[in-house]
Amino acid sequence: MNEILKYYIETWGCQMNEEDSEKLSGLLIPMGYKKTSDKQTADIIIFNTCCVRENAEQKADGNIGALKTLKKENPNLIIAVTGCMMQQEGMAKHIITKFPFVDIIIGTHNAYKFPEYLKRIQGGDSSIVEIWDKEEDIVEGIPIDRESSIKGFVTIMYGCNNFCTYCIVPYVRGRERSRNPEDIIAEIETMVAQGYKEITLLGQNVNSYGKGLIPQIDFAELLRRINTIENLERIRFMTSHPKDLSLEAIEVIAEGEKLCEQIHLPVQSGSTNLLNKMNRHYDRAQYLELVKNIRKTMPDVGLSTDIIVGFPGETEEDFAETLSLMEEVRFDLAFMYIYSKRKGTPADERLDQIPEDVKHERFNRLVEVVNRICAEKNKEYEGKIVEVLVEGFSKNDESKLMGRTRTGKLVNFDGNSKAIGELVSVQITKAFSFSLIGEEI
Repeated sequence: MNEILKYYIETWGCQMNEEDSEKLSGLLIPMGYKKTSDKQTADIIIFNTCCVRENAEQKADGNIGALKTLKKENPNLIIAVTGCMMQQEGMAKHIITKFPFVDIIIGTHNAYKFPEYLKRIQGGDSSIVEIWDKEEDIVEGIPIDRESSIKGFVTIMYGCNNFCTYCIVPYVRGRERSRNPEDIIAEIETMVAQGYKEITLLGQNVNSYGKGLIPQIDFAELLRRINTIENLERIRFMTSHPKDLSLEAIEVIAEGEKLCEQIHLPVQSGSTNLLNKMNRHYDRAQYLELVKNIRKTMPDVGLSTDIIVGFPGETEEDFAETLSLMEEVRFDLAFMYIYSKRKGTPADERLDQIPEDVKHERFNRLVEVVNRICAEKNKEYEGKIVEVLVEGFSKNDESKLMGRTRTGKLVNFDGNSKAIGELVSVQITKAFSFSLIGEEI
């Protein structure tokens, strides 16, 4: 009997990286490989890297370096490194020079060719370093092995054209390219036929979907079409750029019975001064007006955001405007980040960097405000009956089930395990800052 070959994938970063890893799994399974969660037993180890944070390089070096002994004990072990970090100038050379035992180094644009590279290594090639500088046309039909059988990601576009001054993404993911709507819909229909209930549309800026496609289509029209897919229960999307979220799209979300009342709308700062330095293409007043229009159209919308603390040049007055915006908007959830320099971005070259102790002090003050507001927002759910898509057992208490409301709230509740994969009604009995407790009714 042939020995079962095993592969291990570790993914860092965003949902798009997660989907990229699912595609790598989809490519390996037909080759006879089975996924493992144990590096020690793996025949292939893949690190799918992210480069958004400053400590990304140290994280990669630490994890790759830790494999040296494993490779020495098992010379047949194949080690591969891919993802956004490899697209950074000089990074592939750094990895292969510092860690010559790495077999395959590839970027984001050519990851779909992984089986070809793997066969070359198995055929005797000593190592492969292949980074494509520019994106090619979108490759359709890549097999995908999704982590969940209930909900899944569907990428609708790749790349970004915004060039926010703190962000490395346009340099490592390339320019915006949209998938044809027919390909997107066909993928979702296949998922629904397999039993998927919820899909999340992915893109660095989903609101700019469709630019350059013929015939012409925009994000609002794509949502309309997806909303008509039979037996699909829920549609989410991320991420939205405030400058491109149209009133038409907001209306479509409000009217579409399958479109969840949830919008992730990164503001990054409450200061117009800083938004201008970040190259965000909107100011504080425009952002607040957009929020007003969203809540007017969808009063019960779940609204989340991203915030950067300590961007170069941030004054105490700038930070105070961020705090006041948090109080005014009262987000359901906020992802908060301390600014970290990324080589190759304009903000990295600024001379007015904020001292680390100041950044951390401001960050702690922001966390206090956000946690309080999130707790207050969740408290409003106590006693309410909500619709929950049951995803499985709670990670913190395996005696309870867990799922999310249409507005994106995490709910842990007592219920029958037969409900996994189904929509159920849950009465909320207790609220915490970032989750709800309830009982199935």
